[in-house]
Amino acid sequence: MAEKKTTKKETAAKTTATKKATTTTKKACGAAKKTTVEVNAENAGFKAGDVYQALAATGAAMTVAEIAKAAKISEEEVLLGAGWLFKEGKIVSTEGKVTLA
Repeated sequence: MAEKKTTKKETAAKTTATKKATTTTKKACGAAKKTTVEVNAENAGFKAGDVYQALAATGAAMTVAEIAKAAKISEEEVLLGAGWLFKEGKIVSTEGKVTLA
């Protein structure tokens, strides 16, 4: 069996193609990155404060997504803080939106 010798150009072309494919894969995986929320009393209290401040600043009912955007936290963190505030009776939910009680 005779083996074909590869030239430097062919090797470089294969390496470049592989790097491009790897870069594309890394970008795609980075876009799907999930937020992890540490669930403990201290973190829940801080997120409750963030949610409360966002609601107080607007003075209107807001959706979870709107609160997340206003408070600059993830939707998961909004839910953690909202749970705390619901338990304390500080917020109420009407028609899919949350407002101060």
